[in-house]
Amino acid sequence: MGLQIKDLITSKEIDINHLINKIVVVDGFNLLYQFLTTIRQRDGTPLTDSKGNVTSHLIGLFSRTSNLLSKGVKLAFVFDGKPPALKEKERARRREVKLAAQKKYEVAKQQEDIAGMKKFASQTTRLTPIMVEEAKKLIVAFGCPVIQAPSEGEAQAAYIVKQSGAYATISQDFDTLLYQTPRLIRNLSIAGKRKRTGKLGFTTIKPEEIMLAENLNKLGLDIDQMIALSMLVGTDYNIGGIKGIGPKKATILVKKFGKEFDEMFKEVKWDESFDIPWTDVYYQFKNMPVTDDYELVWKDVDVEALKKLLVDEHDFSNERIDSAVKKFAKKEQKGLSEFF
Repeated sequence: MGLQIKDLITSKEIDINHLINKIVVVDGFNLLYQFLTTIRQRDGTPLTDSKGNVTSHLIGLFSRTSNLLSKGVKLAFVFDGKPPALKEKERARRREVKLAAQKKYEVAKQQEDIAGMKKFASQTTRLTPIMVEEAKKLIVAFGCPVIQAPSEGEAQAAYIVKQSGAYATISQDFDTLLYQTPRLIRNLSIAGKRKRTGKLGFTTIKPEEIMLAENLNKLGLDIDQMIALSMLVGTDYNIGGIKGIGPKKATILVKKFGKEFDEMFKEVKWDESFDIPWTDVYYQFKNMPVTDDYELVWKDVDVEALKKLLVDEHDFSNERIDSAVKKFAKKEQKGLSEFF
């Protein structure tokens, strides 16, 4: 679902050169879902190889990773571990949405409604364990670190940045801010031109940088109050939030009650909306498990492993792999300063 607080957040556009030689930690699941949702055929179905295996995730990951690495961005990828028990309702909701979308897709298919097929097909996106393992193999072949989070990948990514192990977290979701990442970068994986929804022409998407401290200062809140505000609006652990309360009203309420969260949630009648105490959600964000068991070490690109996965198993062309590898070789020969 993602946290709906965009209207409260201040960001600044950045150029890709801003990230040269900087370590950024990517929320792996978030990235793969983006590729699976957007990289599709005209009728909305995902791209596949000759054996019918989905390749949308690999096409997106290969293209974007090779491009960013060749420009000097140091990528590390974090993958989700065991989901929190509190997230089961959201997971169940997502399953229901996918089932409903699948039925609508079948109707659109019978009616030869291409626009409808494309719309509903993207809502059926599923990230399977096989896809995740393939993505990890591709990342390792690129020589980038793969980090396994004990639970939510966003929390682990934020922890690495907080420990000064990386410059920023890469994710589309604002939830990462609640895990206290000092710096969040959005749109890095989708930067470029995108077709306008329902309109002619294209719109330019640029990466944007969000500073946690700057936004807390602007809002006049601390991180605990930001978590409470988000709970009023709705998180993955309390879907939909409190009816009738949007980001602006939530901000007013949090400022009114300060740190008296118990009084605030009583006033908004939390217990009438949710069958769990507000403290369960609050401390889920505060105490999300993270680990120090990771290494930020980069290795040379393994061309043989790339070709085994992409060419032998999924019908990519040798030329495509060789072209990407040449970019790395050119960067290494010239050095970053000369390359740019």
